[in-house]
Amino acid sequence: MTGSPARAAAVAAPADVLARLAAHRLVPVVVVDDAHDADALGSALVGGGLPVAEVTFRTAAAPDAIRALRARGDVLVGAGTVLTAAQVDQAVAAGADYVVSPGTSRAVVERCAEHGVLALPGAVTASEVQAALELGVTTVKFFPAGTSGGAAAIAALAAPFGGVRFVPTGGVGPANLAEYLALPAVAAVGGSWMVPRDLVRAGDVTGVRALVADAVALAATLRPA
Repeated sequence: MTGSPARAAAVAAPADVLARLAAHRLVPVVVVDDAHDADALGSALVGGGLPVAEVTFRTAAAPDAIRALRARGDVLVGAGTVLTAAQVDQAVAAGADYVVSPGTSRAVVERCAEHGVLALPGAVTASEVQAALELGVTTVKFFPAGTSGGAAAIAALAAPFGGVRFVPTGGVGPANLAEYLALPAVAAVGGSWMVPRDLVRAGDVTGVRALVADAVALAATLRPA
């Protein structure tokens, strides 16, 4: 790798980041339209008991939002919807602790490895899981979960791939959270219901904090079978 931006701060080992995500069990997937909203978002997440954020690269504000959240020092922050190696460089330079992709890209996974950053590529079929394993990845994002067979599909994949863990995202909410968290193969669950884009944009710390606290309380009542 040449010419890529330097890491903004010391990066935690991938295993440590994964352990922290698994301990929280929930990963708020957030779209930030203005980086100035990031600090209020961080306050809401921490106040609600879930100091984790996956900031999607769906807006130009994502790198600066990641930088602002990382600067707080109390939020585990990742970059989501990362599609290219160049975006991995941007995310790492901004301070991302982990990188999430909707699919499995060798270029993205290998660039994450070069940076020493946890990669969570998307995989919803046996072939995709095998492709991730060949790249050294043992925890994958299961996306879009709701339209890819849901919890039943994860349970089926977990049988032949006993060493693989999943982070289902997409179509997950309070109504079906229990189905996913009941599976031992599920490391954590990603969702946006506790961080609505309109409330983040409005800087509604109270509203987001309440939704986050509700999600944390619900997850605390659900344990793997």
